[in-house]
Amino acid sequence: MPEPTPHYRKPGWFTSRVFNPAVAFLTRRGISIWGSRVLEVRGRTTGEPRRTPVNLLTLDGRQYLVSPRGEGQWVRNVQAASGRLATIVGRRREEWVAHEVADADKLPILRAYLRRWKAEVGVFFEGRSAESSDDELAAIAPRHPVFALEPVEPTDPGAPAA
Repeated sequence: MPEPTPHYRKPGWFTSRVFNPAVAFLTRRGISIWGSRVLEVRGRTTGEPRRTPVNLLTLDGRQYLVSPRGEGQWVRNVQAASGRLATIVGRRREEWVAHEVADADKLPILRAYLRRWKAEVGVFFEGRSAESSDDELAAIAPRHPVFALEPVEPTDPGAPAA
Protein backbone atom coordinates (compact mmCIF):
# COMPACT_ATOMS: atom_id res chain seq x y z
CA MET A 1 0.00 0.00 0.00
CA PRO A 2 1.53 3.38 -0.98
CA GLU A 3 2.28 6.02 1.63
CA PRO A 4 -0.48 8.63 1.94
CA THR A 5 0.30 12.01 0.42
CA PRO A 6 1.18 14.55 3.13
CA HIS A 7 -1.55 17.08 3.83
CA TYR A 8 -0.78 20.62 2.67
CA ARG A 9 -2.94 23.60 1.69
CA LYS A 10 -0.89 25.88 -0.51
CA PRO A 11 -1.40 29.60 0.15
CA GLY A 12 -3.30 31.60 -2.43
CA TRP A 13 -1.93 34.52 -4.41
CA PHE A 14 -2.99 37.19 -1.88
CA THR A 15 -1.48 35.32 1.06
CA SER A 16 1.82 34.52 -0.64
CA ARG A 17 2.25 37.83 -2.48
CA VAL A 18 0.69 40.38 -0.09
CA PHE A 19 -0.23 39.14 3.41
CA ASN A 20 2.82 37.02 4.30
CA PRO A 21 5.33 39.54 2.89
CA ALA A 22 3.60 42.37 4.80
CA VAL A 23 3.67 40.43 8.08
CA ALA A 24 7.30 39.42 7.50
CA PHE A 25 8.25 43.02 6.68
CA LEU A 26 6.68 44.35 9.88
CA THR A 27 8.09 41.52 11.99
CA ARG A 28 11.62 42.07 10.64
CA ARG A 29 11.23 45.69 11.73
CA GLY A 30 10.32 44.67 15.26
CA ILE A 31 6.52 44.83 15.05
CA SER A 32 5.14 41.44 16.05
CA ILE A 33 1.52 40.97 15.01
CA TRP A 34 -0.24 38.62 17.46
CA GLY A 35 2.98 36.74 18.25
CA SER A 36 4.36 36.67 14.72
CA ARG A 37 7.98 35.81 14.12
CA VAL A 38 10.05 35.31 11.02
CA LEU A 39 11.14 31.69 10.99
CA GLU A 40 14.57 31.13 9.48
CA VAL A 41 15.64 27.60 8.62
CA ARG A 42 18.21 26.17 6.22
CA GLY A 43 16.68 24.99 2.96
CA ARG A 44 16.90 21.23 2.59
CA THR A 45 17.96 21.41 -1.06
CA THR A 46 19.96 24.62 -1.39
CA GLY A 47 21.26 25.00 2.15
CA GLU A 48 20.36 28.69 1.88
CA PRO A 49 18.37 30.35 4.68
CA ARG A 50 14.62 30.28 4.07
CA ARG A 51 12.36 32.73 5.87
CA THR A 52 8.62 32.68 6.44
CA PRO A 53 6.28 34.36 8.93
CA VAL A 54 4.92 32.06 11.64
CA ASN A 55 2.91 32.41 14.84
CA LEU A 56 4.90 31.46 17.94
CA LEU A 57 2.59 29.97 20.56
CA THR A 58 3.51 30.15 24.24
CA LEU A 59 1.67 27.57 26.33
CA ASP A 60 2.50 26.68 29.93
CA GLY A 61 5.90 28.37 29.63
CA ARG A 62 6.92 26.49 26.47
CA GLN A 63 7.08 27.69 22.87
CA TYR A 64 5.50 25.86 19.95
CA LEU A 65 5.23 26.20 16.20
CA VAL A 66 2.08 24.84 14.59
CA SER A 67 1.67 24.42 10.85
CA PRO A 68 -1.96 25.24 10.12
CA ARG A 69 -1.54 24.43 6.41
CA GLY A 70 0.00 21.01 7.00
CA GLU A 71 3.34 19.70 5.82
CA GLY A 72 4.60 22.76 3.95
CA GLN A 73 8.09 23.73 2.88
CA TRP A 74 9.09 25.20 6.24
CA VAL A 75 8.01 22.00 8.02
CA ARG A 76 10.10 19.84 5.68
CA ASN A 77 13.05 22.20 6.03
CA VAL A 78 12.87 22.03 9.85
CA GLN A 79 12.74 18.23 9.69
CA ALA A 80 15.73 18.12 7.32
CA ALA A 81 17.71 20.58 9.46
CA SER A 82 17.48 18.29 12.51
CA GLY A 83 15.15 20.83 14.09
CA ARG A 84 17.66 23.71 14.04
CA LEU A 85 15.97 27.04 13.38
CA ALA A 86 15.81 30.67 14.41
CA THR A 87 12.96 33.06 15.08
CA ILE A 88 13.39 36.74 14.42
CA VAL A 89 11.58 39.90 15.53
CA GLY A 90 13.37 43.07 14.57
CA ARG A 91 17.00 42.68 15.68
CA ARG A 92 16.14 39.98 18.21
CA ARG A 93 17.16 36.57 16.97
CA GLU A 94 16.55 33.41 18.98
CA GLU A 95 18.06 30.04 18.12
CA TRP A 96 16.04 26.89 18.78
CA VAL A 97 15.97 23.15 18.38
CA ALA A 98 12.52 21.94 17.38
CA HIS A 99 11.14 18.55 18.39
CA GLU A 100 8.08 17.20 16.64
CA VAL A 101 5.15 16.61 18.99
CA ALA A 102 3.37 13.25 18.79
CA ASP A 103 -0.22 13.35 17.52
CA ALA A 104 -1.58 12.17 20.88
CA ASP A 105 0.11 15.12 22.64
CA LYS A 106 -1.06 17.84 20.24
CA LEU A 107 -4.59 18.39 21.56
CA PRO A 108 -3.92 21.10 24.18
CA ILE A 109 -1.51 22.82 21.79
CA LEU A 110 -3.97 22.81 18.88
CA ARG A 111 -6.75 24.00 21.21
CA ALA A 112 -4.61 26.93 22.44
CA TYR A 113 -3.49 27.74 18.90
CA LEU A 114 -7.08 27.85 17.67
CA ARG A 115 -8.13 29.95 20.66
CA ARG A 116 -5.48 32.51 19.77
CA TRP A 117 -5.51 32.52 15.95
CA LYS A 118 -8.77 30.94 14.75
CA ALA A 119 -9.76 34.13 12.90
CA GLU A 120 -6.53 33.95 10.90
CA VAL A 121 -6.11 30.19 10.37
CA GLY A 122 -9.40 28.52 11.30
CA VAL A 123 -10.23 27.69 7.68
CA PHE A 124 -7.35 25.19 7.64
CA PHE A 125 -8.73 23.17 10.56
CA GLU A 126 -11.80 21.69 8.85
CA GLY A 127 -14.35 23.48 11.02
CA ARG A 128 -12.63 22.64 14.31
CA SER A 129 -12.26 25.29 16.99
CA ALA A 130 -10.90 25.65 20.51
CA GLU A 131 -14.28 24.41 21.73
CA SER A 132 -14.19 21.21 19.65
CA SER A 133 -14.14 17.89 21.47
CA ASP A 134 -10.92 15.98 22.03
CA ASP A 135 -12.08 13.40 19.48
CA GLU A 136 -12.67 16.09 16.84
CA LEU A 137 -9.22 17.60 17.39
CA ALA A 138 -7.58 14.17 17.49
CA ALA A 139 -9.07 13.44 14.06
CA ILE A 140 -7.18 16.36 12.47
CA ALA A 141 -4.01 16.29 14.62
CA PRO A 142 -2.02 14.16 12.13
CA ARG A 143 -2.62 16.80 9.43
CA HIS A 144 -0.98 19.63 11.40
CA PRO A 145 2.69 19.28 12.39
CA VAL A 146 3.53 20.77 15.78
CA PHE A 147 7.02 21.46 17.07
CA ALA A 148 8.06 22.11 20.66
CA LEU A 149 10.98 24.54 20.76
CA GLU A 150 13.95 24.39 23.10
CA PRO A 151 16.22 27.42 23.23
CA VAL A 152 19.82 27.00 22.17
CA GLU A 153 22.02 28.72 24.71
CA PRO A 154 24.37 31.20 23.06
CA THR A 155 28.00 30.23 23.25
CA ASP A 156 30.51 32.61 24.74
CA PRO A 157 32.97 33.48 21.96
CA GLY A 158 35.63 34.23 24.59
CA ALA A 159 35.27 30.88 26.36
CA PRO A 160 38.08 28.34 25.94
CA ALA A 161 37.36 25.41 23.66
CA ALA A 162 36.50 22.16 25.40
